[in-house]
Amino acid sequence: MRISGFLHSTLLASAALTTLAVYQCATAQTDVAVPYNQSSQPMAEALREAAATSRMEIFFVPADVAGLTAPSLQGQFTPQVAVDRLLAGTGLKARITDGTIFIRGRDGAADALATGEAANAIVVTGSRLKGVTSPSPTIVLDQDDMRNAGQTNLGDVVRSIPQSFGGGQNVGVGLNVPSASGVNVGSGSSINLRGLGSDATLTLLNGHRLAYNVSRQSVDVSAIPMLAVDRLEIVADGASAIYGSDAVAGVANIILKRDFDGVSTSARLGMSTDGGNEQQQYGVIAGKKWGSGGAFIAYDFERDTAIEARQRSYTASYGAQSLFPAVKRHNLIMSGHQALTADLTFSLDALYNHRTSLYNYPLNATGDYRQLGTLLFPRNTSFALAPSLDWSVGQGWSLSLAGMYGKDKTHYDSDTYIGGSLFSSVRACYCNDAQSIELNASGPLMQLPSGQAKLAVGGGYRRNGFHAYRTTGSPQNINVSQDSYYGFAELNLPLVSRMMGVRFVDQLTFSGAIRYEDYPGIDKIATPKLGLIYAPTPDFSLKGSWGKSFKAPTMFQQYSGKFVSVTAVRNVGGSGYPANATALLVTGGNPDLKPERATSWTGTLDLHPRAVPGLQIELSYFDIAYRDRIVAPITYSSQSLSNPIYADLINGSPSEADKASALANTESINYLTGAYDPATVVAIVDNRNANATRQNIKGVDLSVRYALALGGGQRLTLSANGSYLHSTQKLSASQPLVLLAGTIFNPPHYRGRGAVTWTNGATSLSSTLSYMGSTEDLRFTPVSRSGEMTTIDLTARHHIGEAGLLSDMDVGLTLLNILNEKPGVVRRSQVYDLPYDSTNNSAIGRFVSLSITKHW
Repeated sequence: MRISGFLHSTLLASAALTTLAVYQCATAQTDVAVPYNQSSQPMAEALREAAATSRMEIFFVPADVAGLTAPSLQGQFTPQVAVDRLLAGTGLKARITDGTIFIRGRDGAADALATGEAANAIVVTGSRLKGVTSPSPTIVLDQDDMRNAGQTNLGDVVRSIPQSFGGGQNVGVGLNVPSASGVNVGSGSSINLRGLGSDATLTLLNGHRLAYNVSRQSVDVSAIPMLAVDRLEIVADGASAIYGSDAVAGVANIILKRDFDGVSTSARLGMSTDGGNEQQQYGVIAGKKWGSGGAFIAYDFERDTAIEARQRSYTASYGAQSLFPAVKRHNLIMSGHQALTADLTFSLDALYNHRTSLYNYPLNATGDYRQLGTLLFPRNTSFALAPSLDWSVGQGWSLSLAGMYGKDKTHYDSDTYIGGSLFSSVRACYCNDAQSIELNASGPLMQLPSGQAKLAVGGGYRRNGFHAYRTTGSPQNINVSQDSYYGFAELNLPLVSRMMGVRFVDQLTFSGAIRYEDYPGIDKIATPKLGLIYAPTPDFSLKGSWGKSFKAPTMFQQYSGKFVSVTAVRNVGGSGYPANATALLVTGGNPDLKPERATSWTGTLDLHPRAVPGLQIELSYFDIAYRDRIVAPITYSSQSLSNPIYADLINGSPSEADKASALANTESINYLTGAYDPATVVAIVDNRNANATRQNIKGVDLSVRYALALGGGQRLTLSANGSYLHSTQKLSASQPLVLLAGTIFNPPHYRGRGAVTWTNGATSLSSTLSYMGSTEDLRFTPVSRSGEMTTIDLTARHHIGEAGLLSDMDVGLTLLNILNEKPGVVRRSQVYDLPYDSTNNSAIGRFVSLSITKHW
């Protein structure tokens, strides 16, 4: 009843706004010539200005026009002729349908939009309005960028982005990494912007949320076949006002191809030259486009062998310990749309993934898990269905009703061995499910002298379920769910445009958004966001954004059981105590947790000088004040008593009542020292989850892209992306600031990636240089520093176009880390710890692969 009433109210509000727009918006005339007075400028800006002059909406894929410079446009033309003149010689085409201009790029994007998909397309991630520019810094990688870098799955892609940290839920993360910094459960991959956690970056597929993966409330991007992906858009700025919970560090939108027509098959073989990581990958994508719609289906299979410690010189003494797991995965995805009437379109995205992996963690110096250790063989299965109905109601307004239903199950199975014999078996599962429904209305609100003011309003309902179990009847089992209800509004207001002729103001645009969200039993939250774009000239613009974001506590953080370990006091950093002294280490969930909250702002200089066609430079400063962070406050339990910053969490003189209270209502007690004797307990360490931490994150991002024609069909593209990050943490008001960035198992201060691609007709050569800064290891005295790591990759691609069996075929050769750079060695606290920072450095080493793709 509550859901239907909420959506009913939203529908009435949307209908009222639509009616208002009908009376306030002028109808664009496609056959009437109007005067244009545009100077030469970047193609994206020229198209937007022409659309504003024509009083029309415009849709294009940013990657299609990146690096292109439009000629000047002087005279009186119809909108079609005006846009055709701007696009002359680029290979792009324009089509005008129902007062909207569609620019056709790869895969017939204009046709896809013109057949009704415009109402659902997210042209710029970070906004629910179509045809607007985001005031937040945005990273765009299309499939060509990914393939030129030698990448073959989205996990590799996101880990290579300087703004994304390799910790969180990611494959290859070692056992010695603190759980707050990273973990590998099920060999999935997630985006972790600024190192704030996989659960603080919202990940979407074609604008839809997906079910969470394992316990971290992240999304597994490796489940999505890369051959079906058109591009990845990342807004590295708080976006809860647009999208709700989780979008603290930013939002990533994986955008699929549309209207793929034909069949392509691919095969790839590769291996690490130091041994292990032998990869086989096979894929097929088939699609059909018809007059009223289109659909495609894509399948990808990959099998990777493990990397064992004995195959690397710096871990050779660790024997068969797994550095990377053996993985086998099947990924299937389908996307399609069909116009039901001239104004109503049905769309569907469907995803299925099945993955198995195998790896081991020995707990002895010989690296033999059969003597003492664990063999893990997790299985992951996930699916998602995301249907939507888009109705073009006229005058540029559209209504969209979208739903999603999905599940993600990771069966985390393991066998533990002692002395060569099986000691115990665990058959566990982190099982997530999600469902949502949302109604959204968007369109022009009124016509201003500077252009169209646009508005989006909507609301919806979302439910997430989490079922964690180990064995039947286990006290560690969890079966809970969380509902949320929300409403939102977004406004884009062009205050000044070029056509107004205001001196020193080429563009001035204000944007604002607000979202209200109700999490029953947790909190009710309103999050605003404001943005401003000011361009003094067509050569550069200044952008700024300010907003508040939040992240609801994960159900694992709330409902995981209370555990107590009775351990020797020396294991928690105690010294000077009797030899038999013990401590109680208390860990677990907290059902009284509140949402984490953040205030973010960014300032960006976007430089695109007309004097240097094809050059674009974006320099951004970001600042995030993150409070009420949910943590197990003590990062390293071995420092609980020795590090004074944890003094607030220690009871150094526990009474008998304190000891009894610590053991009360406990799901499990681990007697590490034998039978419990309260007389030997000298300290209680409280490391349960709490809203205890304030973090401050700030830094600078720099991206450069320069594309130029060399003549004779040759083209050179230069790109670079670098990030400087400074972050600190404070557990309580009485404690000192602690460095995060630049310390082990956290992002480094400096990280960068640059690439150069030369294209000559059917042949392209690419070289990529990646730099990972060093980190300090503060766990030991004296403090040591791990070495920085610089790698060079090479990729060659050639398209065979001749007739015959080999016609329309792509051949690629990739060499990653050609100099075989190795991770810097760090000290260990346990014999089984990996001797390198597995959140920042990789043990893959030099990797060689050959790929073939055939288009039928």
